[in-house]
Amino acid sequence: MIVKMKFLSISGPRIDIDRVCDVYLSKYEMQLENALTELKTTNNLLPFAEMNPYKEPLARAEQFTALLPEGSARMDVSMTEQEILDLIRDVNHDYIQLQEQREMQKKKQEVLREKLNVLEPFLPLELDLYKAMRYKYMKVRFGRISVDYYKRLEKYLFEDLDAVFQEGIRNENYVYGCYFVSNIDASKVDSVFNSLHFERIALSSDYMGTPAQACESLRSDMEETEGEIAKIDERIEELMTRQGSRLLGARKRLEELSNNFDVRKMAARVKEGDAKEDYYILCGWMGEDDVASFLEDIKKDPRVFVVVEEDREKFFGDPPTKLKNPRFFKPFEMFIRMYGLPAHNEMDPTMFVALTYTFIFGAMFGDVGQGLCLFIGGGLLYLIKKINLAGIISVAGIFSTIFGFLFGSVFGFEDVLPALWLRPVEAMTKLPFIGQLNTVFIVAVAFGMGLNILVIIFQIVNAVRNHDTENIWFSNNGVAGLVFYGFLVLTVVLYMTGHKVPGNIMMAIFLGIPILLFLFKEPLTNLVERNHRKIQEGKGMFLVQGFFELFETMLSYFSNTLSYVRIGAFAVSHAAIMEVVLMLSGAHSGDPNWLGVVVGNAIVCLLEGLIVGIQVLRLEYYEMFSRFYKGSGREFHPFQNHHTEV
Repeated sequence: MIVKMKFLSISGPRIDIDRVCDVYLSKYEMQLENALTELKTTNNLLPFAEMNPYKEPLARAEQFTALLPEGSARMDVSMTEQEILDLIRDVNHDYIQLQEQREMQKKKQEVLREKLNVLEPFLPLELDLYKAMRYKYMKVRFGRISVDYYKRLEKYLFEDLDAVFQEGIRNENYVYGCYFVSNIDASKVDSVFNSLHFERIALSSDYMGTPAQACESLRSDMEETEGEIAKIDERIEELMTRQGSRLLGARKRLEELSNNFDVRKMAARVKEGDAKEDYYILCGWMGEDDVASFLEDIKKDPRVFVVVEEDREKFFGDPPTKLKNPRFFKPFEMFIRMYGLPAHNEMDPTMFVALTYTFIFGAMFGDVGQGLCLFIGGGLLYLIKKINLAGIISVAGIFSTIFGFLFGSVFGFEDVLPALWLRPVEAMTKLPFIGQLNTVFIVAVAFGMGLNILVIIFQIVNAVRNHDTENIWFSNNGVAGLVFYGFLVLTVVLYMTGHKVPGNIMMAIFLGIPILLFLFKEPLTNLVERNHRKIQEGKGMFLVQGFFELFETMLSYFSNTLSYVRIGAFAVSHAAIMEVVLMLSGAHSGDPNWLGVVVGNAIVCLLEGLIVGIQVLRLEYYEMFSRFYKGSGREFHPFQNHHTEV
């Protein structure tokens, strides 16, 4: 059902707006509208221009609580606003200090890692780095050379170059190492090495021992730094854990305070009286029951003034749509939202969809075993994960189980249970003019006829709510359509059951008159509503257009009715598919392959269940909704700042 909405205007002293949000609006669901826009006819309205002072503390509180282990503390909601702000400031001060220390250690660690990366290619070298950097008569150059040029370098070293090259680590691209050269020959040798693209690498002069020893020292320093970082992280965790319960309470309260303050974006200010006192104005939609409770709450509050405007939608637009259905039908609201929410003056089709969808699904997918699997699996998933589709599958599984008993099918086996009604593949009925026809097909079409009549009645109800004369009386989905289609269905049923059909005069009255109403619905509507509008396109074009619309109407009645044949078709195909599964599994031979039976049933449940679910949804949207439902409503979005007990 759709909750009836009322439009409220709430006003009071400007300084009182936070208290009103905190004390009253936190208890009720209200969709706030922009007061400056809604009250545009009111003079002297001004916006609120204050910055939200709770944004920054809230961001800090969210940052701190994110560092807490899940479920580590209970929420402390006993603090005042000032205590909360002091807590966030103090914790933030300590946190920033610890973060600065941590950042220093991280930078130190990065420097050590860079040094280690530079030094590691020289690990195989057996020389004292401290001494090598301080040779008096010799130079030592560290670097790398490409593998190709290294071969040429070896030739120069052996022939006439007065230098010694000591190789370090070699990879597929480069040879790392160092060369020793006397001070006298340094310039000559350096130029040769440069010509061979030797890339010099500068090493720090404070390394002690061999490269291996220096690397080990660097690794030790890195481990020590990592330990310092871990200690700082522990101190941060200790800080947050110590204040955990207070931080959680602070975050919750700051969220409320921030949301309360943000209400100003939707509020307006107005100055009244000689003293130019400053007042706020809030306006929006609230459910009828909530309005009654809200008005009762503020009776003894002299600083809150509320105006309830009953007929505001007539002048300022339609109210939002808030659905309220029993828990059993709640999951099916998903289908309604997919199509579009009902407008405030439309009927809520949730219950209708829930009953018809699950019933049709069960008829198309009737099997006791598979139905129970859908019921249990969908039910568990819905209880654990709260997935609406899982809840729908679970309810559909109940109807699949019921029809499984009616069809006498358990996981495809039809010799375990007797059919309480019929076997879809075997049941046949003889009809006049048509001959032998599957009984399930006949029942499906008859069921579709009944649904078509029902949705036409729904359309008439919606048209009455909207005061739409044309759709009440003269349209193909109005009273004229109900008489035409209802009489046609009655005639077909009487003929197929061997009873006497209505005479020609009754045919002319109950079929001819509605056709004339379809054709002349526009001028008849103008006549009833006393609108003196002339037919703009001319009489000839009006008749031609009316003829084609009439043809389309007749075609829609026929196609809508035949669409329900798919219910019987899927019921028969399901039984036939399971027959194939059992045959392939060797069930008919008396020695079934149970793995094949299980796998076959699982595949049928997943694939055919999916196809049936989509086909039923198609029937709902295209054959039913198209006749009575528009789905033009806008969703109700309440101000969310509700207090909860901890």
